[in-house]
Amino acid sequence: MSKNTNVKCFIETAIFAALAMALSFIPDFVGWFSPSYGAIPLVIFSLRRQLKYGLLAGLIWGLLHFVLGKIYYLSLPQVFIEYILAFVSMGLAGCFSDSLAANLRKQKKRTSLFIALLASLLAVGVRYLWHFIAGVIFWGSYAKGMSPLWYSFTVNGTAGFLTFLVTVSVLLIILSAQPQFFDPKK
Repeated sequence: MSKNTNVKCFIETAIFAALAMALSFIPDFVGWFSPSYGAIPLVIFSLRRQLKYGLLAGLIWGLLHFVLGKIYYLSLPQVFIEYILAFVSMGLAGCFSDSLAANLRKQKKRTSLFIALLASLLAVGVRYLWHFIAGVIFWGSYAKGMSPLWYSFTVNGTAGFLTFLVTVSVLLIILSAQPQFFDPKK
């Protein structure tokens, strides 16, 4: 990869992380149970630019929460799990980048859609697994009459499921309308 290409990828990384953060400011419509709209550009970008840049974009997105004061702080381990590990996990969709691009080149639409679905499931699933763990360990005292496991599962499971649905919906639209976006000329 040339020096100019690396610079271009780093610029795209910053842009997509900023877009994810901007979408994070969409008001929650049902409190904790709302989807994370910032996941949409992160999964799309990770499928476009692969794992390395996807993980970096997720890290930047997580760090932007600190800069913009959009964190809920209980302890250092909780913050690390929920704002570093969870957001970096969104870049895991990049594991499917090469496979998606190859199938798109072969015009295998169904396989490409399935790969995008798996990539979204991995990224969103791992992110919300981290939130679930933090929910059990750190937020369990807010369960009020239910077990911390069930509390974390319902709150994080609902938010994760809704995030997955909106991410996959947008991803399928973009894959149908602009498949070449996922196979950039390096």
